[in-house]
Amino acid sequence: MNPTASRLLAFIDSCPSPYHTVSSLKEILLSSGYTELSEGTSWPLRAGGRYFLTRGLSSLIAFRLPTLSYVGFQISASHGDSPTFRLKENGEALTAGYTRVTVEKYGGMLCASWFDRPLSAAGLVTVLRGEKILSFPVDLGRDLFLIPSVAIHMNRSANEGATYNPAVDMQPIIGSSSVRGELKTLLSELCSVREEEILGADLTLYPRTPGSVWGIKEEFLSSPRLDDLQCVYATLQGFLSSSDGESLPLFCVFDSEEVGSATRQGAGSTFLRDTIDRIGEASGKSLSERCQAIASSFLVSSDNAHALHPNHPELSDGVNRPVLNGGVVLKHNAGRRYVTDALSSAVFSALCRRSGVPVQHFSNRPDLLGGSTLGNISGRQVSLLSADVGLPQLSMHSCYETAGVSDTDFLISAMTAFFSSSLRQTSSGEMVLS
Repeated sequence: MNPTASRLLAFIDSCPSPYHTVSSLKEILLSSGYTELSEGTSWPLRAGGRYFLTRGLSSLIAFRLPTLSYVGFQISASHGDSPTFRLKENGEALTAGYTRVTVEKYGGMLCASWFDRPLSAAGLVTVLRGEKILSFPVDLGRDLFLIPSVAIHMNRSANEGATYNPAVDMQPIIGSSSVRGELKTLLSELCSVREEEILGADLTLYPRTPGSVWGIKEEFLSSPRLDDLQCVYATLQGFLSSSDGESLPLFCVFDSEEVGSATRQGAGSTFLRDTIDRIGEASGKSLSERCQAIASSFLVSSDNAHALHPNHPELSDGVNRPVLNGGVVLKHNAGRRYVTDALSSAVFSALCRRSGVPVQHFSNRPDLLGGSTLGNISGRQVSLLSADVGLPQLSMHSCYETAGVSDTDFLISAMTAFFSSSLRQTSSGEMVLS
């Protein structure tokens, strides 16, 4: 197996929820010499320091401070959440001799991909310990749930443009009627607390099917949560592998992208802006100097892109249609749903050219609209030069997605060059790339 693909799949396996993604990132950063900061305390930053902080235990920002006189910020943004189903509070119910766990949709998913698969649940649990309320990630870590499909004999139109009612069709079973109430018991045993000490939980389902590299020449990989953990992993490796330049490298992973980013830990929150402001303050920069730094900054919004579908090429743009293993994708949209413009496209393309990374371009078919991205959402809080990029994939928002093996290495190389570089705005519309 390609070593990068092997490490990527191991990383994804350690991240069954956004809370586990941040926990895994913290472990990697701590082992790489980074120091954790808290938003609730002062930041005694120093030149040469390496730092990270979290918000809500599901979003993270890491940065290095090569010098207190940095020119600007080289920022990446990706997201750690994926479409799934969230377990409701007190959600166990008896139905036709089974115990079902009631769930609601999180994000927009391909519902059919969730049928007839072994599922587990992971997320965050809050418990009462004395006067303290503690929160920590938890993974049930075993085959516990299944959403059964209806047999073709009982639904002869199942293969004819089926629609699914999430309140009826997408509710998983956990056992017979005899197991009602035992999910909380299982959770308390896993957390080593009494049931009454559990105050709340934010648990989501995830498929237990492991990731795989496949094809005659092992060109493809399939896994849960490739969107967007493939970009999280690649941008992290680029961040850790990069050398220091005149700009400050800053690595972001946000939660809540799949539901609009409008949470305190989403890209639409003040998390990035607050962090940049506090870095500027701790570096002794005036307001004018901070604005100058923003003008000489660049944001790479990194989220996977739609590849040309082999069975439905008509759904892609006639010209800009990325393929698996074809390289990093720059996304474009006339309505600015993607933030890439002529200047940001040129800057990112130049960096890819330096590192020998092939660049593809994506545009939606004119009559098929795409969604908002981390780039245009975070830009409402911190306005800077930005580009939307990604890696091509098939079956986006399935619970088991497919991408190209080579593309992860391409993005790692591009982001290593990005974080090692510096930009300086010399006049409006003119940037010097070093």
